[in-house]
Amino acid sequence: MTGSTHAAATQDTVKAPELGGNAGMSSEYLEVRGLSVSFDGFKAVDNVDLTLLQGDLRFLIGPNGAGKTTLVDAITGLVPATGSATKSGVELVGKKVHHIARLGVGRTFQTASVFEDLSVLQNLDIAAGAGRSALTLLRRRKEVLPQIEEALETIGLTRQRDTPAGILAHGQKQWLEIGMLLVQNADVLLLDEPVAGMSLEEREETGNLLRRIGGERTVVVVEHDMDFMRAFATSVTVLAAGKVLSEGTVAQVQADPKVQAVYLGTGQVDESAAGPGTDHAKEG
Repeated sequence: MTGSTHAAATQDTVKAPELGGNAGMSSEYLEVRGLSVSFDGFKAVDNVDLTLLQGDLRFLIGPNGAGKTTLVDAITGLVPATGSATKSGVELVGKKVHHIARLGVGRTFQTASVFEDLSVLQNLDIAAGAGRSALTLLRRRKEVLPQIEEALETIGLTRQRDTPAGILAHGQKQWLEIGMLLVQNADVLLLDEPVAGMSLEEREETGNLLRRIGGERTVVVVEHDMDFMRAFATSVTVLAAGKVLSEGTVAQVQADPKVQAVYLGTGQVDESAAGPGTDHAKEG
């Protein structure tokens, strides 16, 4: 496992995430207005408005079928959508996936997408060279790029730099995928259930990693783990049936009677009421 000694040193030099962000609209931000996604007439995402600022570690929660993953898919161009999603004023809706990625919007999936036969360092080098030709990607660099060294330190995998990604622990693969986004200079990160299947120690390390990267970026975490959300979120948006149900601090959304009724209390939402089943709708 990784140590956390580097975390404290890194954290000391970075602003901590806080409610409402620590930099305001003058920095990078993600603004969603009237975003909707339909599958065969069923609205999986229904007229969603969100404003996500740099330095505000936002958690996106809700019952199965709420539209969480589909919302992220829409922002990153994986599913067609109507409405608007802008990154610092640049429209994302209608753009292709790779164009959105080049604008600095990165996302992870529930299963880490890494090159398992390659080392941690090689994975990061390929990610950092996303704009290089296939031939130059095959050439081994004579020295490690500064942004790769920094990413290794941030994700806590410096000691595993030469380890094949395929033999990393589950949590470490997720950290590597986040590192691959960092070396691509992604400043809006959309992370889909990053702690699913992790040990308690891995979850704690991941939460600290999110705090480190969340101080300087816009970070959105789709999550089902309520303990993890309570420990690390600076703000929370609750989705239900494709709509924004509640938004605010952890304390505010937990105290909201609507949220208690459909998600955090004993009355779990009846998934059959969320609409006809599609893969995206079921994913959340």
